[in-house]
Amino acid sequence: MKPIFIPLLLLLAGCGSAYISPEVREVKEATTTTSQVEIIPLTVATANSANKSRYKPRALPSVYRHVSSVPATKTAGALPDPALDSEDRPQVVEMRVPPKLAAAPYTIGVADVLLLATPTAGDSVAELSGLLAAQNKRQGYTVQDDGAIAIPDVGRVQVAGLTLEEVDAAVFQALVAASINPTFSVEISEFNSQRVSVGGAVGSPVLAPITLKALYLEEALQLAGGVTAPDLDYATVRLYRDGKLFQIPLTQLYAKNELQRIRLKDGDSIFVDTEYELDQAKAYFAEQITLLTLRQSARTQAINELNTEFSIRKTQADEARANFTARESLGAVKRDYVYLGGEVKNQSRFALPFEQQATLADALFSTDGISNREANPSQIYVLRGSKDGSKIMAYQLDARNAANLIVATRLELRPNDVIFVSEQPVTKWNRVVAQIVPSLITSTIAAAQ
Repeated sequence: MKPIFIPLLLLLAGCGSAYISPEVREVKEATTTTSQVEIIPLTVATANSANKSRYKPRALPSVYRHVSSVPATKTAGALPDPALDSEDRPQVVEMRVPPKLAAAPYTIGVADVLLLATPTAGDSVAELSGLLAAQNKRQGYTVQDDGAIAIPDVGRVQVAGLTLEEVDAAVFQALVAASINPTFSVEISEFNSQRVSVGGAVGSPVLAPITLKALYLEEALQLAGGVTAPDLDYATVRLYRDGKLFQIPLTQLYAKNELQRIRLKDGDSIFVDTEYELDQAKAYFAEQITLLTLRQSARTQAINELNTEFSIRKTQADEARANFTARESLGAVKRDYVYLGGEVKNQSRFALPFEQQATLADALFSTDGISNREANPSQIYVLRGSKDGSKIMAYQLDARNAANLIVATRLELRPNDVIFVSEQPVTKWNRVVAQIVPSLITSTIAAAQ
């Protein structure tokens, strides 16, 4: 049998009856059974040309872009200084004047009431029935706790923290967005958000509102009925502001006009006391501290509620993401794929990523890659069919020079692309031998017996 072994092996290998390997062949014209195939060397220019075909990567669900957050908290500020020890008819009372406040326009706050007046013509303004009612009945819109007013047929408009000029612009934009004639005027009918408390030796303790016109110390005392201390020479006006205590002897207040024109701001507390009624001042400021503590407690509770809501929303988002991941792993989510075949370590499909492009290099190096031993580095193909299926472009990458792998990072992949790596000639020969030799050995043994 030895004389016929090698010739028979060569004969079978030559005719291809022992092993047939896939390869990419160029076909000039399409037939009923074969599409036209054009082999295109992969260069930077051909890669850029191939990338011109439109493809929009699939988007992740919106839950992956949602970020829950907790608003930043504010500190309560420093506590007021302790009340001074009582003095018996002191000769001099130390004067501590608060710093001067810069002039600033009035800003809208929660509980303020805005009045929107509109023309009474019966055209498109009739749609703003709520605004007309507000004009005729003098009923405005109260700024609610979220800082917005609710306008019928328009919706909620954020106004807290804005000046009147800025409110005009915000309402104008809201009316234009609702396709309503933006002819209106805005007024503040009630000032409820900014107040100054006045107590102690005054005619009638009062919460004095801050309006469009600045409120000064002398005016606040007048709104409270004036000072009623029995001995004006020993009366002192004390001002509690931002955790600090300021005091002005009443005689100095009346003697100097600049002290009477001290501008007040929201949250100021004014107390008029005498050396004989210091306990009353202590009780008054103790009450202010108690109110501050209650506000801080309410704020802490609100923060705890926000944290609980944040935790619930985060849990819901995590569950939605986990459900999407499970659906994707079970194949219930539609994906775009590229297929790898030939002399790759693992013939498989490569899922195109969400929200970004993938390149030939991504597909080759994200999987097990090509087989350096069996693969022909000069024949790495990306097969891409035309929309009608009549033509197939085979972009050939010659990676014998490893520098050409840079081009693989330029070619963007498209759904249903096929990456095919041809085998080396010696690999084909080895496989032919591997198929023939066992059968020849078996035939020889059988003949010898």
